[in-house]
Amino acid sequence: MLDLPKLQKEIYDNKVAKGFNTTNIEQEFCFIHEETSEAYRAYRKKLPDLGEELADVAIYLLGLAQLLNIDLEKEIVNKMEINKNRVYKMVNGDLTKV
Repeated sequence: MLDLPKLQKEIYDNKVAKGFNTTNIEQEFCFIHEETSEAYRAYRKKLPDLGEELADVAIYLLGLAQLLNIDLEKEIVNKMEINKNRVYKMVNGDLTKV
């Protein structure tokens, strides 16, 4: 299992060492969007770099979490518990939270 807090710190340290953005939060959200679009393009075109593009999404997300001082591992575990206990039903052909 990965240690996400440690990984967040390593990603942040790499950003600092390489001179990447560590202050403009809006820009980081845009980069996540860009990387997600690149991953979708790789999926749609059946390109061999889909895994690498998904890794880029995760790296930017973990980096943003570190910039915002959010323990993403804790948040993911909490959200998975919420989702596990959530009830859904079909409404007009769409799966909807009850």
